[in-house]
Amino acid sequence: MIQATLHQLRVFQTVALHGSFTKAAEELFITQPTVSAQVKQLGQAVGIPLFEQIGKQLYLTDVGRELFATCQEVFEQLARFEMTVADIKGTKQGQLRLAVVTTAKYFVPRILGYFCQEYPGVDISLEVTNHQNITRRMLENQDDLYICSQPPEDIPLCSEALMDNPLVLVANKNHPLAGQRNIPIKRLNNQAFIMRESGSGTRQAVQKLFAKHKIYVKVRLELGSNEAIKQAIAGGLGISILSKHTLYCESSEWELTTLDVQNFPIKRQWYVSYLAGKQLSVVAQTFLEYLHEHTQKMAVTSSLVS
Repeated sequence: MIQATLHQLRVFQTVALHGSFTKAAEELFITQPTVSAQVKQLGQAVGIPLFEQIGKQLYLTDVGRELFATCQEVFEQLARFEMTVADIKGTKQGQLRLAVVTTAKYFVPRILGYFCQEYPGVDISLEVTNHQNITRRMLENQDDLYICSQPPEDIPLCSEALMDNPLVLVANKNHPLAGQRNIPIKRLNNQAFIMRESGSGTRQAVQKLFAKHKIYVKVRLELGSNEAIKQAIAGGLGISILSKHTLYCESSEWELTTLDVQNFPIKRQWYVSYLAGKQLSVVAQTFLEYLHEHTQKMAVTSSLVS
């Protein structure tokens, strides 16, 4: 039987995730020589190299990949055990790993804040990224739960609807189409547009609608941030399509308005997903229930405001 400590396995797992001894040392708050020594001792215990270095890049060997998968399972089971013990004691403790698409940052952090106030023993790891990276993280089983508006169809998932996520046309208040009613979608032809980056779920939805109605627009800018897009719209650089959630907290100084165009808003929903067959921890299950409760409240509030 291989003699290895949990600390060595944790160090190895962190190096494998980052592909770097230096980054692993920074995350674990230990020195880089200590990381190297721990990985070397683990490799000696296994009897086969766990990494190979090509240039400055580290790559897992076949055995290293097997050990990495084992480490993932071991630490996931240990975390689940700790959470179960805490639950039996009548407390909620442990870590929640959550990944969300960028637009979800307009409501998820607030819910997390309320959740942490109620369950102070829970540590939150929140990754805010784009649709492509969410898909990659799902494939690598990096998180407990994922929040997005378009769950990948080619990954086995359990997905539950949370609330509506309408996509609206946003323009500067001085735009020629502003204030008009029931504008034919054909009027968007040749309009200057500000688009989200390729791979964005919002952009995919827009492209699908425009292809259906044979709409051709001029893409003046591609930006990866909703806030940057709103600034560009305010500056008169074009119009764009954004989640209505990005507009809820606008101050009166913003020179933005939504356009009343046929086929808008694009109807979408927010979903919370987790890998099919994954046994959710006590903490993840608790947050899942909490998320449903609070998004329902938000949906009711939104309908009243509308």
